[in-house]
Amino acid sequence: MTALHATTGTPIGPFTVLVQDDAVLASGWTADIGDLLPVVHRSLRPAEVTAVERLPVLDVVDAFHAGDVAAIDGVAVRQRSGPFLQEAWEVLRTVPAGQPDSYAEFAARCGRPAAVRAAAGACARNAAALFVPCHRVLATGGGLGGFRWGTPVKRWLLDHEAAHAPVPTPAPA
Repeated sequence: MTALHATTGTPIGPFTVLVQDDAVLASGWTADIGDLLPVVHRSLRPAEVTAVERLPVLDVVDAFHAGDVAAIDGVAVRQRSGPFLQEAWEVLRTVPAGQPDSYAEFAARCGRPAAVRAAAGACARNAAALFVPCHRVLATGGGLGGFRWGTPVKRWLLDHEAAHAPVPTPAPA
């Protein structure tokens, strides 16, 4: 099956998406599709990839980088792995912009507070960067931790979301 890929410019470098059937298979801050193909699960890896000038999902990427940090929330993503990773990737999509979790908090959010390393592994194996916002998870103690696309990109994303995220409403007393 054929997948399509396209790239847009962002303030932190080129961003490429690999899309099949209107779902993102992989994405990241690169102009080289060769950087994305190896992170797609082998059962989802397309037999053919075709470069196109533009894909609709890039409008969402542009809106996010322009300050609409919620624009990414509804983008369809397709990843595959074992049950914990599948669930962890879904949980990552619930970490609010501007309110990052630590790996320990993320593990607890996944229902496995002792699985801090597994939670970090879920972030590391996430193929759909930005749309599954693994950049919103920090090392315990507040350090950046790792990020496939580099810690300067992660820092920019966190600062950008902090500046543009809606202010959370306090729970009623």
